[in-house]
Amino acid sequence: MSLGFHIIFAAMGVGMPLLMAIAEGMYLRTKNPVYLELCQRWAKGTAILFAVGAVSGTVLSFELGLLWPKFMASAGAIIGMPFSLEGFAFFTEAIFLGVFLYGWNRVSPLAHWISGVIVAASGMASAVFVVTANAWMNVPTGFKFAGGAFTDIDPTAAMLNDASFHEVPHMVLAAVIATSFMVAGVHAFFLLREPGSTFHRAALGLALGIAGLSLPLQFISGDASARAAAKLQPAKLAAMEAHFHTETGAPLLIGGIPDEQTMTTRGAVSIPDGLSFLVAHDTKAKVTGLDQFPRNQWPNVRVVHWSFDIMVGSASVMLAVLAWVGALRLKQGRPLENRLALRALVAAGPLGFVALESGWVVTEVGRQPWIIYGVMRTEEAVTPMHGLIIPFTMFSILYVFLGIIVVFLLRQQFLKPHA
Repeated sequence: MSLGFHIIFAAMGVGMPLLMAIAEGMYLRTKNPVYLELCQRWAKGTAILFAVGAVSGTVLSFELGLLWPKFMASAGAIIGMPFSLEGFAFFTEAIFLGVFLYGWNRVSPLAHWISGVIVAASGMASAVFVVTANAWMNVPTGFKFAGGAFTDIDPTAAMLNDASFHEVPHMVLAAVIATSFMVAGVHAFFLLREPGSTFHRAALGLALGIAGLSLPLQFISGDASARAAAKLQPAKLAAMEAHFHTETGAPLLIGGIPDEQTMTTRGAVSIPDGLSFLVAHDTKAKVTGLDQFPRNQWPNVRVVHWSFDIMVGSASVMLAVLAWVGALRLKQGRPLENRLALRALVAAGPLGFVALESGWVVTEVGRQPWIIYGVMRTEEAVTPMHGLIIPFTMFSILYVFLGIIVVFLLRQQFLKPHA
C-alpha cells in the first residue's frame, strides 16, 4: 500500500520537472509569456508533489527496517549503495528546486533554467538508483551466498545487474508518460470549458508532444522487458501470460480467467503462436510454462495475468488516443478544437497511472514467493511481530490525509485565473 501511494509522487517527481524545464526553455527561446506562466504554474504544482512525496518516501524508509528486518540485515550491504546515491540525488533535487522556486529575478534566466534542468535530471537519477535496487531483487548478482549470509559483495556489479538495463528505461518512460497524460487530461478538461485559452492550448500541446515521443519508445522497452523476463524470470513471464504448459508455438492469451488447479485459462482470446513470436521473434520458439516449476514457487497467476493485461490495455488505449489526435492534426491542422478528441484525452488522463500501478503489481507479485529471486523467500524476510494492523491503519489514515491535502492544493492551483 505504501509503495502504491508513493509511486504516484515518485513518477510525478520525474515527469513534472521535465515538463517544467521544457516550458521555461520554450519561453527563453520564443519569449512567449504563456510558456513563462505555464512554467511557474507547473513549478508550484511540482513543489506540492515533491513535499508529499518526501513524506511518503520517509515512511517507506522506516518500513524497510521495521517490516523487513531480515531482508535489510542480509541485503542492506548490497542495496545500500543505490539507496545512498538516491539520497544524494534527492537532496540535489531539493536544493535546486529551492533555487528554481525562489530564484525568479534573483539569478540570470539561463542559470534559472539550468537549475530546473538539474531538478529534472536529479528526479530521473533518483528513479534510476531505486529501480536498480528493485532490479537486483529480481536478478540478484554481485555476491556469494553461503551459510545463509552474503559474502564477497560487489555493490557496483549488483547495481549493474541484467534486469536493470531493461527495468530502468521502462520505469522512467512510464513515469514520463503517466505524468504527461495526466497533465494533458487536466488541460484538455479546462480547454473544453475555455476553448479560446492559449494557456491551456500551449500546455496540452507540450504534454502531448512529450507523450507522443515517449509512448512508442515504451512499447519497444516493454517488448525488451518481456523477452528479458522470459530469460531471467521464466515463472514470472509464464504467470504474466497465464502460460501453464511448456510448448513450442505458444499462443498469446488476452484476458480470460486462469485456473491454477486445472492449469487452464477460460474465456481468453487466443492468438496462435503469438507468445512465441513476442518472446523470441520466432513463431515456433519454445516457451517455458509454469509446469516446469514447483507449485510452491508459482506467483498468484490471476493477479499477475490480469495486472499485465490492464497495463498493456491501458498503454494501448493511450497509444490509440495519441494516434487519433495525430491523425486529426494531419487532416485538420487544429486537433485541439475537436471536442470529442478533448473528451477522449480527459478520459485517458488517468490511464498512465493505471498502467504504472498495474505494472508495479506485475513486477512485485510476479517475483513471489521470492523477495530476492531464487535466494530468499518473502516469508523468511518479513517481521515476525504481531499487531501490524495498528501501524497499517495509522499509515493508511496518513495517506488518505495527504491525498486530500494534495487534491485541495492542486485544485487551488488549477482554478486560479490565468493570463
